[in-house]
Amino acid sequence: MTNIVVLIKQVPDYEDRHLTDGDWTLDRAGSDPVLDEINEKAVEVALQLKEKHADADYNVVVLTAGPSSAETAIRRALSMGADSAYHLVDDGLHGSDIVQTSWALARSLGQIEDVGVVIAGNETSDGVGGAVPAILAQFLGLPQLTAMRSIDIADGKVTGERETDDGVFGLEASLPAIVSISEKIVDDARFPSFKGIMAAKKKPVETLTLAGIGIEADEVGGAHAGSTVVSSTPKPPKSAGEKVTDEGEGGKQIADYLIAQKLL
Repeated sequence: MTNIVVLIKQVPDYEDRHLTDGDWTLDRAGSDPVLDEINEKAVEVALQLKEKHADADYNVVVLTAGPSSAETAIRRALSMGADSAYHLVDDGLHGSDIVQTSWALARSLGQIEDVGVVIAGNETSDGVGGAVPAILAQFLGLPQLTAMRSIDIADGKVTGERETDDGVFGLEASLPAIVSISEKIVDDARFPSFKGIMAAKKKPVETLTLAGIGIEADEVGGAHAGSTVVSSTPKPPKSAGEKVTDEGEGGKQIADYLIAQKLL
């Protein structure tokens, strides 16, 4: 059985995000956690591939690295239809930068047998780094297709389209491979049914630790990170716009404003 592995991440609710004073890491306890929307779409893509190629006997596995509370995101993915999950949970991960996190994920993927393709979002909504898939590909020595708007797998290859400002490009790579998807790949992910929610409670979730995947304490964590946040300043509130009262010269005033802003 070939496994389609989906990388998922639990993030703080979009409307209420804060940094922790002192180490400037994301305060994950300060708001309600949710499964990141791009990850829901990644799960949806994996499930559609499984359904399209039912005779290939694909298995959809989700993998996440995060605190114990991340099980909520795991169960969400399982209730959508994923078959099983792996959860790397270890206090030693706290404060890890994007390279360290990718290394931990790469080692975690080594615990999963018969990986055919790894699907991830192009970037998470909390870190917005957009580099994990590429770093994973480097660590694992695998080909990567990034920011894809469509994908399919057949005959030992993954194929699809990437859309950029320069046009649409058809790409392919031999399996196993790392794939990241853009928001355009599906309109919406499926909503878990009651049956799916109940079934998710019985699906297997294997817990991983740093020691268990062969990572030393000095390879991850904020104290050993290659990049850290040294300060943080709240975004200033939006200022009121300039109001133009049209008394016959409104068009000219708008034109003068646009010229002054070098927009014309």
